[in-house]
Amino acid sequence: MISGVDNMARLEQIVGRLPEAERVDVEAWDGEPTFRVRRKNFVFTDRAASGLTVKLPKEEAAAVVATEPGAEPTGYGLGRHGWVSLPVGDDADEGRWQQVEEWVRTSYTLVAPKSLAKIVLADDGLA
Repeated sequence: MISGVDNMARLEQIVGRLPEAERVDVEAWDGEPTFRVRRKNFVFTDRAASGLTVKLPKEEAAAVVATEPGAEPTGYGLGRHGWVSLPVGDDADEGRWQQVEEWVRTSYTLVAPKSLAKIVLADDGLA
């Protein structure tokens, strides 16, 4: 972890590089933070960002659940659509944060309008 930067600050930095992404704390969920693009959620988390829920392609979601300690299909039936809940950890190293950023960016590209997703995919060399 970068000294003095907490998980939520790191997550906000990652999301801040995505076009039109915003944080919305949901009152109905006791102020739980979400990250959205044009009113569509692409990350759910807790106030400390100790874990997060992201949308991945179904095959990738299955692989993450099979290989990442603590990862599981998201409840409420969302898991069958590729949503995965996983821990970040309180002492995540740089490698873990690179993985978190990849998952967040992937989730964004699956949820965002195609015009915005194309910008991120091009930045990632995937378009």
